[in-house]
Amino acid sequence: MDLDLRKLRYFLAVAERLHFGRAAEELHIAQPVLSRQIRALEQDLGAALFTRDSHGVALTDAGRQLLSDTGPLLASADAVRRRVTVAARGSRRLAVGFRTGIPVIPAARAFEVRHPDVVLDVQRTEWDDQAPMLLDGRIDVGYVRLPIDETGLRVTPLYTEPLLVVLPAGHRLAGKEEVTEADLAGEPLVWHAGPDTHPTRRPLPDPGLRVRGVEEKLEHVAAGRGISFVARSETVFYSRPDISYVPVPELAPDQVCLAMAASRTSPLAEAFFAAAQATAEITADCGIHDPAATAPKDR
Repeated sequence: MDLDLRKLRYFLAVAERLHFGRAAEELHIAQPVLSRQIRALEQDLGAALFTRDSHGVALTDAGRQLLSDTGPLLASADAVRRRVTVAARGSRRLAVGFRTGIPVIPAARAFEVRHPDVVLDVQRTEWDDQAPMLLDGRIDVGYVRLPIDETGLRVTPLYTEPLLVVLPAGHRLAGKEEVTEADLAGEPLVWHAGPDTHPTRRPLPDPGLRVRGVEEKLEHVAAGRGISFVARSETVFYSRPDISYVPVPELAPDQVCLAMAASRTSPLAEAFFAAAQATAEITADCGIHDPAATAPKDR
């Protein structure tokens, strides 16, 4: 039995919203059509995916299992489509993603010596899209910062770098040579994800402000809405008079890794992996001293 990707996309829309009407609107189809497609998928799989009663729509155990599998499956299909499109254009390209502060240039130069005919496309990623962009083929290889959902990925550690706390310039701890986790207890936190990703184990209030990128994070800190944390290389890229970076030696270091989809088989991606590993030490040092090193260069 072959799974129909269209039906899976319909299922995903309903599963994410738990509402057939809203899912139909999002998909731009009539609700009866959507209901028929879901029933057909259930017949294909031989399992009920949703329960429907007066309380609303809920996933069954089979539905929850399909939901966990559908995302990677659809992402893989999207990745195949992108790779075929690139191949049809007759060009050899490798898309490399990077997080702020992580230089791509050392590995890119080493890679281009051996593969001068390959065009490297460089794209910046954020914490919430570094895994999806790898899985759906928007990037072939990515420099990532942990933690990351490693499901469906091959992740290889490259190097670590210290974390620093970001404080408003007028903060009582601003300008100190270093601070402890105890010094920061009770400070409001500006962060991008859940409490389990906080670099400090000291109790901090749940972030009242959720942010996506480093720039947004620093704007809120500068405005006095909380403190945050960044890797050392990010401080080089964002030097400004209204914030202060202070080392916190107790914090576990930030882990920089290289990642690609586990299902991906690509000699070019493997060659870039090798170049990145060979230049990891240079990359770590470059991130401290050269802000221009990660400037995207599309050719």
